[in-house]
Amino acid sequence: MNEAKWYVVHTYSGYEKKVMQSLEAIMANREDMKDLIVDVKIPYQTVEEIKDGKVIEKEEMIFPAYVFVKMVLTDETWYIVRNTRGVTGFVGANAQKPNPLSDKEVERMGVETKVITIDFAIGDAVEVTRGSFEGFPGIVTGIDTENKKVTLSVNMFGGETPLELDITDVKKV
Repeated sequence: MNEAKWYVVHTYSGYEKKVMQSLEAIMANREDMKDLIVDVKIPYQTVEEIKDGKVIEKEEMIFPAYVFVKMVLTDETWYIVRNTRGVTGFVGANAQKPNPLSDKEVERMGVETKVITIDFAIGDAVEVTRGSFEGFPGIVTGIDTENKKVTLSVNMFGGETPLELDITDVKKV
């Protein structure tokens, strides 16, 4: 079975929530669609508005008139989504076989956020598992989860040397 990917669906203005609710109902009620249509989202952002000297927070759609659907693209799923009331079509060069969003596009557009969990913290002893410094022990001095980087203090040539690596290139000892 293919892996579910994110697709962008264009809707009539103001129909975003109705389309999302319709697709969620299909996901809940049709046993044959549970593994094919996996998720439906409308990305929102919180906006602060100052009105009459008061700060009012409200949620706004980041992409009005668009809904993001995570699904396995088959003829049936395409037909169901395309014929949902309020949908005008898939976004892409070929609406009959739309292209999925790349992982970078999904992350950049705020459709799906991935939480990174690591098993080490600042001050922990780690070992480099890949690259030129493979096998070197070090102490974690900094962690940048946004850029997936870790800074180590490694003992080289009789002195401590800072080394920045990908988080996946080290393991806790």
